[in-house]
Amino acid sequence: MDEQKANVRSVERALDILLCFTDATDLGLSEISSRLSLHKSTVHRLLATLENKGFLIRDVQTEKYRLGFRIWELSANLTHNDDPATLLLPEMERLRDLVEETISLYVRDGNERIRIQAVQSRQPIRRVAPIGARMPLAVGASSKVLVAYAEPYVLEQVLNDANWPEYVNREAYVEQLDQIRRQGFATSVEERELGTAAVAAPVFNRNGQLVASIAASGPSNRLTPEKMSEYAPYIMEAAYRMGKMMK
Repeated sequence: MDEQKANVRSVERALDILLCFTDATDLGLSEISSRLSLHKSTVHRLLATLENKGFLIRDVQTEKYRLGFRIWELSANLTHNDDPATLLLPEMERLRDLVEETISLYVRDGNERIRIQAVQSRQPIRRVAPIGARMPLAVGASSKVLVAYAEPYVLEQVLNDANWPEYVNREAYVEQLDQIRRQGFATSVEERELGTAAVAAPVFNRNGQLVASIAASGPSNRLTPEKMSEYAPYIMEAAYRMGKMMK
């Protein structure tokens, strides 16, 4: 039994190491050890195993690690014909060409949202949206959409989250959600990141269930409140068409 627990713990730690690379490209032994609060000897042993299996690659000059090609082999089998990230991509590209800003598709995972697909703007100065990024649900246009149209218990979880930002007023946040439900879209200006703005709308499947949020984002000096109001009908129309594709 003790051996079984030790094996499970090793697997969990190995997965935690891989998850460190969700927000970093290259990491060294000390950085990973610090992030996970694990002894360097333990991390070094797990890194060697992951490197041997092809999940990580070590740069012999910098002694830093990055994701290996085995990750790409696995990801090749991740998407399916009914996967929103694949199915909705053409519609996202059309929306990008219409509003000339970066388009992102988000889903909710607990008290966070994940960007599962993105189409980058062709503007010289643009909002770069990396796929796989996780963000809190307390701020941002897409976050508010995903909470506004979710089951009531989701709002309670978000409001009671220990990581709720102190600068966000809970009452004002709830009022924003009511407004979003009335108008059908959400906006944000520099709520999560300085210099950026976004406008988002909900994507409902054919059964009326919320499946995602679609958003246009860009520099706040270009994506002004007036522009976001202008683009909102386009985004809501695109979200409606996307929903018709979803079962």
